[in-house]
Amino acid sequence: MNNSIIFPNLHITLDNVGKGFYIGSFFIAFYGVIIAIGMLIGVSFILKEAKRVGFNEDEFLDICIITIIVGVIGARVYYVIFAWDYYKDNPISALNIRQGGLAIYGGVLFGIACIYVLSRIKKLNFLQVMDVAMFGVIIGQIFGRWGNFFNREVFGQYTDGLFAMLLPIDAIRSQSDVTSEMLTNLVTINGVNYISVHPTFLYESMWNLGLLIFLLCTRKKKKFDGYVFFTYLIVYGAGRFWIEGVRTDQLKLWGTNMAVSQIIAGISVVVGSGLFLYYLKRHPLQNDK
Repeated sequence: MNNSIIFPNLHITLDNVGKGFYIGSFFIAFYGVIIAIGMLIGVSFILKEAKRVGFNEDEFLDICIITIIVGVIGARVYYVIFAWDYYKDNPISALNIRQGGLAIYGGVLFGIACIYVLSRIKKLNFLQVMDVAMFGVIIGQIFGRWGNFFNREVFGQYTDGLFAMLLPIDAIRSQSDVTSEMLTNLVTINGVNYISVHPTFLYESMWNLGLLIFLLCTRKKKKFDGYVFFTYLIVYGAGRFWIEGVRTDQLKLWGTNMAVSQIIAGISVVVGSGLFLYYLKRHPLQNDK
């Protein structure tokens, strides 16, 4: 199988992009390694941010560990629910997370619910906790999408534009993500057939990087608790709404042709905008941090 990935219009050719490596007979996927790195960096930043705003770091570490576990479970549950046709004939396979199948929005929704419960138990301000925790979520997403790059998944529809990415058709994780338009526009290089697609993993990673930079530049001047959280809902939701529309591996709402994550992204923008305006007017901080 050919392991090359090419960005022809950027004049970038990566000749040997593997999906993982072996330790003895045990295969380690880059996808898992990258997610783990993202989690570690995200948690490290969360703890520094928690200390900066006056939280107890040990208390926040407990929240991080529990929320990560719940978030991973939520990401898997969300995926399995909306991909049930694939699992219904062999439900036990839903437990095999090594086959892939984690949905970001499932992790985010379960994570928010988990933090809400933990905040109540620990008698902490939920919005203040979320303003710290969301930095870890964003960092995790920035790194996590590069796992999709190594897996040759989460790509978009056919394009021959500036950021077009060529993937060997025999290296695609799921052939069901390959559209007729991609097949019509196959690119053959040295006898290898490539599909030309939008690198939506890159779009989302860079969008989140921009969001992170923006929040780092503005967090010390926030006007109300929930500023970081609501900004994430609005900005990430807006970007995800567009990116989800480009992807070919959408999870669909049962019995419809509507992408579930696109629906949630749209709701996120509306709810986040409403909460942002409400708290800006009704709950301003007396002293900017």
